[in-house]
Amino acid sequence: MVLANVVSPVAPHYSTIRTPRTADLYTSHSVESRSSRYAYSSYADVSTSKRPELMSRSISVESASQPKDSSVQTVRELDVQSPTKQTSTPIDEETFNQIVELDEDDDTYDFSWGMASAYFSQVQTTFEQMTQALADQDLAKLSDLGHFLKGSSAALGVTRVQASCEKIQHYGVLRDEELGIDLTPQEAAEKIKRLLVEVQADYKVAEEWLRNWFTIHRVVR
Repeated sequence: MVLANVVSPVAPHYSTIRTPRTADLYTSHSVESRSSRYAYSSYADVSTSKRPELMSRSISVESASQPKDSSVQTVRELDVQSPTKQTSTPIDEETFNQIVELDEDDDTYDFSWGMASAYFSQVQTTFEQMTQALADQDLAKLSDLGHFLKGSSAALGVTRVQASCEKIQHYGVLRDEELGIDLTPQEAAEKIKRLLVEVQADYKVAEEWLRNWFTIHRVVR
């Protein structure tokens, strides 16, 4: 039986170029005589799974053939070395906007500013009470204070303070809900001590954001 010759279809533009062997795939980009036409043909004939490997090797060959200037960084190098900065507002703006919408006068924002001002006072008083309760090792009171400040923070969308106060509330009853474990009084007190420092720092950021917002938008009459 005679077998017919099977010819792989080749695009007309590259009909005169031979199909490269596997070894040629990794050298075609560095051989000047074969030109960019051959390099493109080599890449076109490679299966999809091999193309990323070929591209990576070809970039390496091209980089090695060029002099390195240490004073110049490529865009690719800068992209790798520069971490992505992720910033987030300390306020849940959806919750805050719902409060602002309750204002009858869009210029003065008396209602929402009144809520914010009352919150600022509550926070300072509560932090002082928490500090004293921690010194007295009064975990039950710390739990109550955490619960109170969690609610007032949630009302204005101060989410980080809300989350930290919820933890204080749980630690005060000797429970770590994140880990799902019970705590000893000493463990709970230590966790609250560290968290109290963090929550005050988070509050400062939130307070600054709120004050800046009202400074920009509020008309004082």
